[in-house]
Amino acid sequence: MTPPTILVTGLDPNDLAETRAANDRLEALLDRQTPLHVQNDPPAARSFQRSGGGGFPTAALLPEGSWRTAGGRIPLRVFLPPDGRAPAGVFLHYHGGGGVIGSADGQDPRLRDLAVNCGIAVVSVEYRLAPEHPYPAAMDDAEQAALWLLEHAAAEFGTERLVIGGESAGARLSVTTLLRLRDRHGLVPGEVFRAAQLSFGTYDLAHGTPSSRLAGERNRLINAPILKWFRDQTLPGRPLEERLDPDISPLYAELGGMPLARFTVGTADPVLDDTLFMAARWWAAGNAAELVVAAEGWHGFTLQPTALARRELAGQEDFIRRHLA
Repeated sequence: MTPPTILVTGLDPNDLAETRAANDRLEALLDRQTPLHVQNDPPAARSFQRSGGGGFPTAALLPEGSWRTAGGRIPLRVFLPPDGRAPAGVFLHYHGGGGVIGSADGQDPRLRDLAVNCGIAVVSVEYRLAPEHPYPAAMDDAEQAALWLLEHAAAEFGTERLVIGGESAGARLSVTTLLRLRDRHGLVPGEVFRAAQLSFGTYDLAHGTPSSRLAGERNRLINAPILKWFRDQTLPGRPLEERLDPDISPLYAELGGMPLARFTVGTADPVLDDTLFMAARWWAAGNAAELVVAAEGWHGFTLQPTALARRELAGQEDFIRRHLA
């Protein structure tokens, strides 16, 4: 097997100094706010996030975005290339937020940039959130959106070239969707999706990987108690044995037949090990893998105004563009 491509980025002293300063500013901000698990109010947390709280950018709805539905039920946020250009392909996107916060229209500028810079259609899924809709609601919506796209991509977007991906919980939903396409519908994921962009995913909702269990309570956007709060909101009352189900914790899945994946994570991310372990298992199952490790990057480091973030976002665009060409 061809060994995975591994890139460590952000080691330049100037990059490190900028990253550390950005981390310090964000930590000081988060220290002045009530943590999600203490607040324990998911609707309020969603409003707070959309207004620019918790280290997230303020949601800025762009007129270039439009809404469609998958199967008449699941909202999809769609961005197209400018000037009426035909999309070179479609990026199916799942947002982050631990399955509790976040939204398909919460990152319009980033989705617009992907559509413009890559010349593609971007389709972001507004899946249902916990605790109002616990497991398996989000997974069901993610699966149905993918099935809709497989059936309608040519008619809706003029192309059947597809890439899948997301951030944090969205990366996990990308993997569980690929597994469901294979195990429930008899498809070969690596044939229907050309590649996957998986950013700082959370892939073990059972035991938790060592880095997440050792994360402590330091405010790094997420920490050990916040991760537990997300799990408990999404999986209320489910015992450990059930949380080991690959549909919940895809780190425990048999991973044959997956597409090429580009994994991204920062060394200071509490779920660092989720990505390191998943990338290793992905490759060991016979799939192509690329791994980008960002020096001292926090969870969601691409949200920060740093050279490290800009370089990673450009790398994602290059990866998506190349595999939709």
